[in-house]
Amino acid sequence: MAVETISLPSIDLANFPAELGKLTVVATGLGCFRIINHGIPVEFLTQTKAAASSFSKLPDDIKLRNRDVIYGSGFSSSRDFMPPSESFGVYDATSSADVVAFCSSMEASPHQREVLSTYASKVHVLVVDIASKVAEGLGLVGCSFQDWPCNMRLNVYHLKEESIGRQAVHAHTDSGLVTLLLEGEIGGLEISDETGKLLAVDPQPGTFLCFIGDVGKAWSNGRLRNVQHRVVCTKAAPRVSIAFIMVSPRDGYVEPQAALVDEEHPRLYQSFDITEYRKLRITDDSLVGNALPLWQADE
Repeated sequence: MAVETISLPSIDLANFPAELGKLTVVATGLGCFRIINHGIPVEFLTQTKAAASSFSKLPDDIKLRNRDVIYGSGFSSSRDFMPPSESFGVYDATSSADVVAFCSSMEASPHQREVLSTYASKVHVLVVDIASKVAEGLGLVGCSFQDWPCNMRLNVYHLKEESIGRQAVHAHTDSGLVTLLLEGEIGGLEISDETGKLLAVDPQPGTFLCFIGDVGKAWSNGRLRNVQHRVVCTKAAPRVSIAFIMVSPRDGYVEPQAALVDEEHPRLYQSFDITEYRKLRITDDSLVGNALPLWQADE
């Protein structure tokens, strides 16, 4: 059965503070929205995707240098399954040293190094701005996200004719506060709305998608919605996406904001360590997108 296509709400960064109310509605409702007028040129985004794609052509011994720093932060491959895909990770893309170390391990060219370093720098500024606006919409003025580490995942899907109709990425929520996604060119992304209905999202070149993640829901005491999403193969063609995930406070300690806990909104979640949380999600597939209930606050 065909999945209905949704036109995601667009948040225009050139139209603030007028867009703040709209941003708050979609962040607490659907949990996913499109970012436009973000100031990063389309041509540069294309160059970044080309750099990401080039790493999938490297010999396996070089790819395997991209090791985990924490669970799921390094190279991963599903080449033994259909559709095959590969993913590369920069543990903390807010650190220029981490980006340079990744490029060195992949034997990146000077041009590739410059592109990835510039991309990480620009998107970090963008994700900090988005997170600050989301917090402001909840009434939390002056929250600083500058020091929050951000993972960057470079995803390359090798989609074949026999892959059409299969899931390239199973349904999941992201683990962090927010994710900025430079989406695949050929579509296949589907999100789940508030009723659980799957909706297809057509790509729009030059924009970013923003997803609220599990930390976002816990940190906001349930105000923000962690949206479930997946990728389905719809066409036999290469597909590249880049996820930039703002994870948690630098100390890894996640807890509901005190200003969002009151008689009308009792505390929903216990505090937790993000490393333990992500390890549990990754080592138990059944908990990807379903782990937060394990940290529900005692009644």
